[in-house]
Amino acid sequence: MGVAPLKVHLVDGTYELFRHYYAIPSRSNAAGQEVGATRGVVASLLSLVAGGATHLAVATDHIIESFRNELWPDYKDASGIEPDLSSQFGLLEDAVQAFGVPVWAMVEHEADDGLAAGAAMAAADDRVEQVLICTPDKDLAQCVVGERVVQFDRRKRRVFDFDGVVEKFGVTPASIPDYLGLVGDTADGFPGLPGWGAKSAATVLARYEHIEQIPARESDWDVSVRGAARLATTLREQSDRALLFRRLATLAEDAPVSPTVDELEWSGPTPQFATVCETLEDESLMARAEALASSR
Repeated sequence: MGVAPLKVHLVDGTYELFRHYYAIPSRSNAAGQEVGATRGVVASLLSLVAGGATHLAVATDHIIESFRNELWPDYKDASGIEPDLSSQFGLLEDAVQAFGVPVWAMVEHEADDGLAAGAAMAAADDRVEQVLICTPDKDLAQCVVGERVVQFDRRKRRVFDFDGVVEKFGVTPASIPDYLGLVGDTADGFPGLPGWGAKSAATVLARYEHIEQIPARESDWDVSVRGAARLATTLREQSDRALLFRRLATLAEDAPVSPTVDELEWSGPTPQFATVCETLEDESLMARAEALASSR
């Protein structure tokens, strides 16, 4: 019997916590602690393992702020996050770790950086057939490599490989940071350049790939874009800002993560998981985890 292909699932814990917080009803335990979103994420991870995932890790924003806040003062931070949501960040990390899944809790970096670093680590292992980065966040599209490193939107059950990224954004994965540098990313708090929209940025970058390779004069462009003269002028006058925004959008593959794929293999919950389930007031999670572990 042959060895099953090794697939690695890397989960954006921060995204999952936000998603479940706003998607499911509030739930407080006997101590008055909000636990609903954390319960949802743990149940989601159980479903992932039940579906066949064998090697997985979860990246989180242990501290919302990162090195990017020093580069751009308006970059996203912890302000505006609901207290019942922010109070579950630590609980989620404890719960996932107790479930038996490595947690990459980012301090100087962001969860996205952890996912990028983890994807690079896993892809360097010849045993790995595919790395699935489980998040719809457009930043992670830059990490896609052919059909081997892909983005997986678990909610929509959609996989984005190289061709999928090109179809979605109009540029290759290598140009995603440049694309975001021009159009901006409101979720992360930087605006891009005035006048540059998704269509114009995709058209120009599909030809020139990177910001610094775009000719300074629109008369030298090999593509036709509406308002090209205005766009070229803006880029000339604000090139430093465009490069800064690209820096903000470029993920750091040197973020601290597990050193080997072997450390990502799920072998069952730790003894601490029972205590976590008591805090979450959901004994079914423990029963499901034990059943999964015994079936391995």
